[in-house]
Amino acid sequence: MAQKPSIPKGTRDFSPIEMTRRNYIFDTVKSVFKLYGFEQIETPAMENLSTLTGKYGEEGDKLLFKILNSGDFLAKANELDLSARNSQKTTFQISEKGLRYDLTVPFARFVVQYQSEINFPFRRYQIQPVWRADRPQKGRYREFYQCDVDIIGSDSLLNEYELIQIVDKIFSKLGIGVTIKINNRKLLAGIAETIGEADRIIDITVAIDKLDKIGLEKVNEELLQKGVSMVAIEKLQPILLLSGSNDEKLNKIEKVIQASETGKKGVEEIRTIFGYLKSGLVSTSVELDLTLARGLNYYTGAIFEVKANDVQIGSITGGGRYDDLTGIFGLPDISGVGISFGADRIYDVMEQLNLFPNDQTISTKVLFVNFGKAEESYCLPLLEKLRESGIPSEIFPSDDKMKKQMNYANKKGVKYVVLAGESEISEGVVTVKNMVSGDQIKLKANLLTEYIQKG
Repeated sequence: MAQKPSIPKGTRDFSPIEMTRRNYIFDTVKSVFKLYGFEQIETPAMENLSTLTGKYGEEGDKLLFKILNSGDFLAKANELDLSARNSQKTTFQISEKGLRYDLTVPFARFVVQYQSEINFPFRRYQIQPVWRADRPQKGRYREFYQCDVDIIGSDSLLNEYELIQIVDKIFSKLGIGVTIKINNRKLLAGIAETIGEADRIIDITVAIDKLDKIGLEKVNEELLQKGVSMVAIEKLQPILLLSGSNDEKLNKIEKVIQASETGKKGVEEIRTIFGYLKSGLVSTSVELDLTLARGLNYYTGAIFEVKANDVQIGSITGGGRYDDLTGIFGLPDISGVGISFGADRIYDVMEQLNLFPNDQTISTKVLFVNFGKAEESYCLPLLEKLRESGIPSEIFPSDDKMKKQMNYANKKGVKYVVLAGESEISEGVVTVKNMVSGDQIKLKANLLTEYIQKG
């Protein structure tokens, strides 16, 4: 017996109903992006591996999917490296390309490549899949969609405020209650300086970014393993456990890091953003979270994460400020800030909370029952008129038994079934059955479109 086909772990197929719901999310997100003047781009699924590596930190690089060179991929491999099982060196010999890990690094490459054609500040959005060789689990996939929005070529903190507004509008439209967590990498750098470990800022941020997942004790263990001193770890504890209002936390941390100019700059930037928020135009709760680090190395300023209030799941949106990501590709000092909406996690949240509109699952509104060739000829012009009016409609492709055709309509969630047999044709009418209420009406064929539009 043939083996049952399957798909790779961490990937998913999507049924018509699921696609309708996913498109509802994409359309909602896209409508808000456009409202703020963002323009859409797309980049290839694969990038040169040299473009991707070294941008996400050591742990991120491990999660890159590499693509074997076409043809004899071992042709350029060094025999000594192969025999020594030196996977790091061999990888770059047999693999020149990789699947994109996120949309931000490809965007930075895009900006540098097309800099002469771009009008700065450039406001772009991008909705495409990304791939990570992560361990699949609930809410974490190897293939998933990101909906990114970025402003590049401006260091104004008004941009951060607008991103918060976008988050507020999108989740309000989707009906998801969320909390926006905010921190600043300069503030984290100031903390690292204050505890005497300025050169270990990356190790510290990568570790404390896992606080929600593994707990304080495991974070401390990881810091020790990375070479952070016990004295420094002890100094870090009260900072990680700071509580109070946003202003209270800012005042406390400002005193702790007052000797760090970088740290004070981070506090100043956060205060500026909270100043914009005092306008009252954002209804979503925004909280300062000093444990928020976001492990990606390219962030340099404000960082964001969005958590769903009513579902236990990881962050459903995240992003931040990057001051020199394009510098890696030869275009220095171009500051940008962006945020990414995780469409797959948003879908999971909406499904758990039953937030999708009921009519989103209906693809066909009207079905014509097929009684034979003569009846087909009578119905086809009526069917075309419905479609021209924007009403999703179809005719059953063969004159099967009525029961089979009605079962098809029920399973597909069709609201109206149109019947036109010999008697209807002779009278120039159709019979319309409302599959929801069970009501049935006979009307002139030329009034069918108007009747459906009112229903």
